[in-house]
Amino acid sequence: MFAHLSALLGGILTSHLFGWGCFLGPLVIWLLKKDTLPFVADQGKEALNFNITAAIIGIGFLVLSVPLTIVTLGLWLIVAVPLAILLGIAWLVLTIIAAIKANEGVAYRYPIALRLVK
Repeated sequence: MFAHLSALLGGILTSHLFGWGCFLGPLVIWLLKKDTLPFVADQGKEALNFNITAAIIGIGFLVLSVPLTIVTLGLWLIVAVPLAILLGIAWLVLTIIAAIKANEGVAYRYPIALRLVK
């Protein structure tokens, strides 16, 4: 549960930096517990993979949005702002669901996550 919730804390604490810290908490928990607690290691790895994926999507969206905003003279923002809000809400909801499931002892799998850490 703490692996998932630490992503929320990291995202909130680094929100002024586009939330890049969302994967630091799961990384620390996974590294500390991967050899001793199998369930914590599994959920830490799952949270880490999801938050790395979310960071990649966020950075990609930002990199794509800047030139599109310039080319469309700001019209892209009509699409970009609501889409960014939806992506943020989806990240928040999925993270909370994962924390609840992990607290219940259920191994949660995020619907969208690159399996970068094996």
